[in-house]
Amino acid sequence: MKKRFLAFIMAVLLMLVSLVGCGDSKTSSNDLEEFSIVLDWYPNAIHSFIYNAIEKGYYAEEGLDVKVYFPSNVNDAISLPAVGKADVGIYYPNDVIRGVANEDIPVKIVGNVAQSSLNILSSLKSKNIVSPEDLKGKIIGYSGNEFDEILVKTMLENVGLSTNDVELIDVGFDLMTAMTTERVDATIGCMVNHEIPSMEEQGFEMNYFFPAEYGAPEYPELVFVAGDKLIEENRDKLERFLRASKKGFEDMKNNPDESIKILMENQNAENFPLNESVEKESVEVLLPIMETENLSFLAQDMEAWQKDVDWLKSEGLIDRDLSVSDFAVEIIK
Repeated sequence: MKKRFLAFIMAVLLMLVSLVGCGDSKTSSNDLEEFSIVLDWYPNAIHSFIYNAIEKGYYAEEGLDVKVYFPSNVNDAISLPAVGKADVGIYYPNDVIRGVANEDIPVKIVGNVAQSSLNILSSLKSKNIVSPEDLKGKIIGYSGNEFDEILVKTMLENVGLSTNDVELIDVGFDLMTAMTTERVDATIGCMVNHEIPSMEEQGFEMNYFFPAEYGAPEYPELVFVAGDKLIEENRDKLERFLRASKKGFEDMKNNPDESIKILMENQNAENFPLNESVEKESVEVLLPIMETENLSFLAQDMEAWQKDVDWLKSEGLIDRDLSVSDFAVEIIK
């Protein structure tokens, strides 16, 4: 494991050059402490709270000059915080757990951005796929992610089928195109808050369902990740960032139209242009997922984490037993 982690660090250091210049932030102030965040992707509706907090000065009130970076590599949001080259990243929790368990990556989850999964099994309505039973004999597209394969396996087994009853093909990131061209009958990996409104905006009628409805554990889709060193040595910096982020979310919740306006002003039009009507619909989908009746924004459910770990272990996705404290810590409540 140690050798793999050393190789991981070397890869990170090589990536840093390509990350420089991807940031988007307000003019820095000498009176503020710089705070860097790496997004999971280019700006979209789920990041509205960050841009709200920047625009309204909530981070500045906490003494922070927040700089937002877009990933140049799919692992930047976990790898850069791990080696202290970014303060936090937004990343996928099951990949965090696997990284900690299998590669000793020194990071922890410090807050849930989305309290439940956004990942769905989706299809054109004309395919009449409304549950896993309807997948028998069908072609399912996915982006080569082992985790999505396990989700499909779990759903099929829940209804008495197996992966032998379907064909899984890797379509890369062309999930929507694979459906519209009918190269596949369904896909796993589309997000309910983005791809569904995008497809419907283009005139396609869609069906979808969540893996958690058919045997998979419920888990947060996205989380804030910080390096162990920062947590141990400058916890106060994280607390200030998370407090201001919660204020940004309150604005997103109370005035979604204004939030979308701020987001559109901060979009990366060159690489990921946004459709305002799609982002508005996305926010409507996201708000009850980012904060629920039982969990406030950024809160963590430690019992749910343990169930997730147990499932990952049972599916052979992690190599060793973990306690929740190995990969998650509550910074603010």
